[in-house]
Amino acid sequence: MKYSFKNDYSEIGHPDVLDALSSIGSKQYDGYGIDEHCSKAAELIKKKLNAPKAEVHFLPAGTIANLTFISSVLKPHEAVIAPLSGHIAVHETGAIEATGHKICTREGVLGKLTIADIESVLLEHKDEHMVKPRLVYISLPTECGTVYTKEELSDIYDFCRDFDLYLYIDGARLGAAINSPECDIAYNDIARLSDAFFIGGTKNGAIYGEAVVICNDSLKADFRYIMKQRGALHAKGFAIGAQFAELFAKNESKTEPQAACLYDSLAIHSITMAKMIAHGIHSLGYDFLYPVQTNIIIPVLPTTIVERLHKDYLFSEWERFDDMVAIRLVTSWATPMSAVEDFISDITRYK
Repeated sequence: MKYSFKNDYSEIGHPDVLDALSSIGSKQYDGYGIDEHCSKAAELIKKKLNAPKAEVHFLPAGTIANLTFISSVLKPHEAVIAPLSGHIAVHETGAIEATGHKICTREGVLGKLTIADIESVLLEHKDEHMVKPRLVYISLPTECGTVYTKEELSDIYDFCRDFDLYLYIDGARLGAAINSPECDIAYNDIARLSDAFFIGGTKNGAIYGEAVVICNDSLKADFRYIMKQRGALHAKGFAIGAQFAELFAKNESKTEPQAACLYDSLAIHSITMAKMIAHGIHSLGYDFLYPVQTNIIIPVLPTTIVERLHKDYLFSEWERFDDMVAIRLVTSWATPMSAVEDFISDITRYK
């Protein structure tokens, strides 16, 4: 069977998460997120963020988290500004547009949206004959695996405040960003420098589920109504809450002693595996399309090597350049050292 580096959600879930669910399997709880597990998870997350006044809601998946929040805050004529590679602009089948809101995209730099990008959209949309840009969407990390610096995030947030824009962060892989050696952004910075964001569980040890965190008080009212209307209010919300409670409980005895909780520990492992692959590829003299900062690696390899790798591994092709191909490799919380060593060994043999 081919080993997959296509994504970080191919494994069902971390054993501790499975155990947590198993322990509540035959018990009864109130539905729709009004239960002790969601309450406990929300408190753990707010403590992690140092944001006691934030609201935390548990939704089943990233796409529905994005469309539910974005559609809840925008008026019918308002639009989103996003990087061209942004998940909502590429991989969500027009979900945001289906709610009636246009996405205005810009190329960005290394997958990151810049203030110049945001400003250029505002300058193009001047009157009522065009949509009104109202929300800035960014991902941390980006689809390219790169991270914003605290200064970049702070500058974007300040710009949004100056021009009456909301800042929303897609955190499907937030653990990989926060725990990256190249990232100087902490959890409390995310809560302080955005109006809302979500913490991804699906891609970091949970079976499924994301935690939407709303920091801006003016955006909190009636959000559960919108969740219900959009199909995001999960009847068995306690199943998501129990997973996040396990992921964010203090857990110093796990595989990474420096991590304060399982969520961080799993993210650190995925980054470590990615860095090992990157080091092996770099040592062979090959370059990368983007700097390797999280658990996403996009090396540029000869077509002949890529074709041979396809026989034993699953991964995505990002872009082709004559006789070279940029491929996208993603490591996960469960990626074994043996798979990394085999992959590097095979590239070395094929060189």
